[in-house]
Amino acid sequence: MMNPTKSHHESTVIKYAIRSRLLVLSLIILWRTLLTPYDTSAPLNPTCLSQQQHPNVVADDDQQVILVPRLASAIESSIVWDSVYFVRIAQCGYEYEQSYAFFPLLPICISWLSRKVLAPLIPVIGHRAVLGLSGYVINNVGFVFAALYLYRLSVIILKDQEAASRASILFCFNPASIFYSSIYSETLFALFSLGGLYHLMSGKNTIAVLWLALSGFSRSNGMLNAGYFCFQTMHQAYDAVFFRKRAFLAMQVLVGGALRCICIFVPFVAFQSYGYHNICLGHFPNETSPWCKARVPMLYNYIQNHYWGVGFLKYFQVKQLPNFLLASPILSLALCSIVHYAKSNPKNFYSLGFHAPTEDKNSAAVLFTLSRGNRNLKAKKQVIKDLALPPEESKLSATQGYSSVAALPYIFHLGFMAATVFFVMHVQVATRFLSFSPPLYWFASYIMKSPGTYKRWGYVIWAYSAAYILLGSLLFSNFYPFT
Repeated sequence: MMNPTKSHHESTVIKYAIRSRLLVLSLIILWRTLLTPYDTSAPLNPTCLSQQQHPNVVADDDQQVILVPRLASAIESSIVWDSVYFVRIAQCGYEYEQSYAFFPLLPICISWLSRKVLAPLIPVIGHRAVLGLSGYVINNVGFVFAALYLYRLSVIILKDQEAASRASILFCFNPASIFYSSIYSETLFALFSLGGLYHLMSGKNTIAVLWLALSGFSRSNGMLNAGYFCFQTMHQAYDAVFFRKRAFLAMQVLVGGALRCICIFVPFVAFQSYGYHNICLGHFPNETSPWCKARVPMLYNYIQNHYWGVGFLKYFQVKQLPNFLLASPILSLALCSIVHYAKSNPKNFYSLGFHAPTEDKNSAAVLFTLSRGNRNLKAKKQVIKDLALPPEESKLSATQGYSSVAALPYIFHLGFMAATVFFVMHVQVATRFLSFSPPLYWFASYIMKSPGTYKRWGYVIWAYSAAYILLGSLLFSNFYPFT
């Protein structure tokens, strides 16, 4: 039977997730109605290259008589920035080299939904508008489930249902909200990342691998989720060697961990191979792109460097100072969350968790210890126990909470991503790049209930989120630059 407190908190999170999406979509409509977009080229839709190569074949879009052209125009004009790429890929496939920067999970989902579910709307608003509508449906519905999985994961880590609920509500109104309600890959990435991590902490490694692999099919940084299995494998191998004195068991752990990591890498490697096959094979050497001739041909790295100028310290220019300022709130929050954890539990942080007390490790046994065949069952029982804790007992058991050793791999993951976006990437994307990371919301949830100055910083975080939701929905939806 479902615990009433758990059911109440989950219902609350779902309600806030739905309300937040309705709010963002309403703001998009409002700003689009009141203001003229900076770039009015969004509705342009050139014929697919595959159709241009067969001029005798008339495109379906050319034959359409749209019944509600104003609605069709409104949807198509809202397809801006990277949304143009995702919709174009769903409609025409990968036509140009730079389009391979966008991973295929979202376009596949858009194409499937538009053909299998929303196809009856094509005569009403046209094919491209249906593709756009499919993207909006997928991302806004997917966001609700992402928020729910964040709550369930947070309960396991924090062992405090109220803190988990606060963290999840903060995620519902995160500063990158505009991207979670637009046709971007952030929603699917957050859904499969958070869902995979929940299953990992529940002891369901096989399901976790599948979900985290799908996150890598959505965005390139999904590969970083293999780090959680690296952390788990490292500690379980240590447990097998130094506590159980079983070298063969340690070897089994290492091989199993390596296979799980490989599975998470497979989508990225497969997509790069697909690009190599389409772009490099079947052409004369002087006709191929430079990356095709590299010893290890990496399409994604070449695109990021050649078309977008991504590279180590390449963005450290005076003219980019406004973009560093735009990213400074989320980077500051990430830094504070990491520093607070390190100061609260330096022994765990600097020893990578190896010197953590046995009691703390047992509270996150799925990451740190091995048992003879019943570890998954123990993990599932621990999840049920955590979810069933009444609020009073939950608070007592959460004396560590955000500072617990169970949060350690999430802290390292956040630190690596923050360093990457600061030193390598276009720094302004930090707001959406880091927006799915659980420690940001766990730390914010913690300081909101702390006395004195810390609590006032909680209001600052809410004000920051509200400002970026308003600013993002205004600028982004009207084709002005925003992260």
